[in-house]
Amino acid sequence: MKVTPVNALCVSLAEAAIFIYVLPMTIPHTTLSGALTLFSGINFCIFLFYKLIIYPFFLSPLRHLPKANRGFIPILGRVMIMFERPPGGAHLRMIKETPNEGIIHFRGFLHEDRLILTSPAAFADVLVHKSYDFEKPAWVRMFLEQFLGHGLLMAEGAEHKHQRKQIMPAFHFRHIKELYPVFWSKSVELCEVVRAELWDQPNKVLEVNHFSTQVTMDIIGLAGLGRDIGSLRVSDDELVKNYEEILEPTAEKGIYFVLHLIVPPWVIKALPWKLNERVRITTSNLKRICTEFVQEKKAKLKLESEESVDILSIMIRSNNFSDEGLVDQLLTFLAAGHETTSSAFTWATHLLAINPAIQKRLREEIHAAIPSPKAFSDQRSDIAGILESLPYLNAVCNETLRLYPTIPITSRVALRDTSIAGTFIPKGALSFIVPWATNRDPNLWGSDAEVFRPERWIDVETARANYMGGADSNYSFLTFLHGPRSCIGERFARAELRALVAAFVGNFEMEMADTKEKVLPGGTITSKPIGGMKLRLKEVKW
Repeated sequence: MKVTPVNALCVSLAEAAIFIYVLPMTIPHTTLSGALTLFSGINFCIFLFYKLIIYPFFLSPLRHLPKANRGFIPILGRVMIMFERPPGGAHLRMIKETPNEGIIHFRGFLHEDRLILTSPAAFADVLVHKSYDFEKPAWVRMFLEQFLGHGLLMAEGAEHKHQRKQIMPAFHFRHIKELYPVFWSKSVELCEVVRAELWDQPNKVLEVNHFSTQVTMDIIGLAGLGRDIGSLRVSDDELVKNYEEILEPTAEKGIYFVLHLIVPPWVIKALPWKLNERVRITTSNLKRICTEFVQEKKAKLKLESEESVDILSIMIRSNNFSDEGLVDQLLTFLAAGHETTSSAFTWATHLLAINPAIQKRLREEIHAAIPSPKAFSDQRSDIAGILESLPYLNAVCNETLRLYPTIPITSRVALRDTSIAGTFIPKGALSFIVPWATNRDPNLWGSDAEVFRPERWIDVETARANYMGGADSNYSFLTFLHGPRSCIGERFARAELRALVAAFVGNFEMEMADTKEKVLPGGTITSKPIGGMKLRLKEVKW
């Protein structure tokens, strides 16, 4: 039964009649407060009965879909999957265990309908064909805006279309090719800093994720702001410290994130929780730093004789963003622009460390194509052409991005009655798109879907890199999503990752510091190794 204003009015009148006329006759000695308490209790029980039994099992238009029932807890549903590690791992398990034709149904808190999308047809509908029928849930946007501002990632509908159109020129493929010298010079600087750090380490073990964050922050600083932040040279850089504090995967932050799903934000902020104060301080620091960057850039542009091509300069010259809007966009690009590649590079070093034969083959390809790290010091060098033409380098990068998508889970809520892959979807239904699960789904990638096998990205006949990895559909790879809401910085991230992996593998041989360690992905927003990535590094001759 669909609840309408007329239905609601009829129910309200019936309840009022019962309260005024029936209740005093059946329980004549009760007080008004006692009657109110009793009536409220009855109402609440009826509400729970409807929410937990009547609607989900008899009225929900989604009740006929294939169910993932293992791990179901009455009332809580399958809310505990939010705490499972790796993020997206539980969804992958459900996909493997539940025969389906593109959509799996499970019950969330209070048995709310939840959907996991599993087929290319379902992804195409939500991400491309009907992309503006869906948006990120309000609670997700409210939570992320604390750290990312109201930039491109958080905008929806017409506002998103407008913002993307204004920012797109900064990510044109020609512009990305012009940025390759920046990517390479910073990659070489990373290796120099790591080499210096190793000098003082008797066991030659370093935590790579920290350096990964520093170098990608420097790169997005130059490409996004036209400014060398210099965090590689300043180990306690304020910007890096604040982002590391936000994104460090801890159980406490996981609970903080999940609570925003079931509790109003004002309730969480009212709790005597130290994390609330740390979030307030950290987000205030980031907004202050970005505001200073915007003010400095606007003042500098007035004095420049040549037009800068960094992202912030392009947005300022468009005159389509207020100062507050520029700060929001900068918060988004600093966070997304450095964290995506930082995470991917860290996972690439891990995968290569535990696969020495793949690491050796990649190093041989790099050394054969690039005579030395300084080979690209000449501005006329075709860095982009060389790095993009190396089949095994690109295969390793693609396979890393497949197995370790930076954003392992994302969700969309239906703004109106619509359909996904031919199935009716009511307004308000919540669907999960899980790159971690889709990228490892054996139905899409074969029986070795969870194996690190770069060769799947190389054509046997031509020995050149391919862009499908052997899958039948490009929707089998969701690391950057697809359509109008796809990652605007995909080309940027891929180019940056190529340079970082090539320089690092060319300079260092790597293995896990503890060969028996089982590295576990964690994080609330992005996928990062819990406890960092400790590698034993050995310099190699180049």
